[in-house]
Amino acid sequence: MEIEKRYPLPPFDMEKALQKVQMAEDAWNSKDPERVAKAYTIDSEWRNRTLFINGREEIIAFLKVKWEKERHYKLKKELWGFRENRMAVRFEYEYQNEAGRWFRAYGNENWEFDENGLMQKRYASINDLEIEEKDRKFK
Repeated sequence: MEIEKRYPLPPFDMEKALQKVQMAEDAWNSKDPERVAKAYTIDSEWRNRTLFINGREEIIAFLKVKWEKERHYKLKKELWGFRENRMAVRFEYEYQNEAGRWFRAYGNENWEFDENGLMQKRYASINDLEIEEKDRKFK
């Protein structure tokens, strides 16, 4: 069996770290749970708000439900720091809920990668702010 790798690999320098963040942003904006899940180890460990999610199958199930509820989802990620195989990322995204109200979510993520460039840990703290449609940043 061939070892799964997700380039760029750690240890990260500025160029590799920025590339990794952009790849994550692009994947999440695709709203394709399978595509997103491929960036994580088979047994990846997540904390997303108050949920604890373990492994690709749970990630896929979580993201399917997320994007059914969060319509018109658009995300922007920003690198805040990195060293060796870890990164700190700030993000914000907007979505419309099932009732038609708009929200902007703000948060921070801590990422840890294995030697093959797959994310083995993702810890996200997220807060939502209801906004008016006229106040959207991401269209």
